[in-house]
Amino acid sequence: MVKQFIKIGLVSISDRASQGVYDDKGIPSLQAWLTKALLTPFVVEARLIPDEQMLISSTLVDLVDVEKCHLILTTGGTGPALRDVTPEATLAIADREMPGFGEQMRQISLHFVPTAILSRQVAVIRKQSLIINLPGQPKAIQETLEGLKDNNGKVIAHGIFAAVPYCLDLLATADAPMPYLETHADIVTAFRPKSAVKPT
Repeated sequence: MVKQFIKIGLVSISDRASQGVYDDKGIPSLQAWLTKALLTPFVVEARLIPDEQMLISSTLVDLVDVEKCHLILTTGGTGPALRDVTPEATLAIADREMPGFGEQMRQISLHFVPTAILSRQVAVIRKQSLIINLPGQPKAIQETLEGLKDNNGKVIAHGIFAAVPYCLDLLATADAPMPYLETHADIVTAFRPKSAVKPT
């Protein structure tokens, strides 16, 4: 049996990076994290775009409807500044909102800075794709995806990626099955109910 690939859209949203004022750090950080965290083979569709609401929305629609990405991770544009419109652009093209992802990301970040309450990350479902807005800083991206552990390895706060594989499982249909997404447990442990776990 041929092992399935998961297709992941990566969208970095920044006026200055998209203009070449400085190098984009979002997409390289996301790709590096996925490479070390995923056991399942994956392919990436990457986009670097400015903070323009209509462009963000149209990019997400293209990645879902045309490129058929199973998962889309965005970075940048989720603060309270007037140019931060990623959440609005994401919600505008959503079929359903998944508020638990944003709640947990803020919970994780509050362990480090009180300004985490200013972040407005959202997660949504469009068709069979899960779209998640992540923070803009590489360190914060890793923390929210992986979660936090103390010096003894005890989990302090679960990372949001632990819930992603099972979420994608639930989006599968008979006509459109989903790849079975597996992770390296030492980076992030994918959680599934026992009835949903497949033999390795």
